[in-house]
Amino acid sequence: MDRTFFALGAILAGIAVALGAFGAHALRATLTPADLATFETGVRYHFYHALALMGVAWAFTRWENGHAHIAGWLFVAGIVVFSGSLYTLVLTGQRWLGAVTPIGGVAFLAGWAVLAWTALKG
Repeated sequence: MDRTFFALGAILAGIAVALGAFGAHALRATLTPADLATFETGVRYHFYHALALMGVAWAFTRWENGHAHIAGWLFVAGIVVFSGSLYTLVLTGQRWLGAVTPIGGVAFLAGWAVLAWTALKG
């Protein structure tokens, strides 16, 4: 499981870098400053939580009987829902997706809580 989360973290971090470059170079001329900021928020949280997945991989090896794997899947879900909804909102103009974004934020928060619980109980 530790290899899975480390690999997912590395892959998702690479995707975040690519999306950040896409936003900075390809979208800068076509998006409003507000939409560009929204896209950048998605990239920032995407990247933070890709790195967090690498932390989950370490935590899994440290506290094998903990719940680090739950934190990891919550971080993955958060990236898909939070960042994915922001990317899709900006690229398609479907503003209703803004209502979905907080679900991803809750997944991020839950992931951090579970990771802290794993460390405290490990």
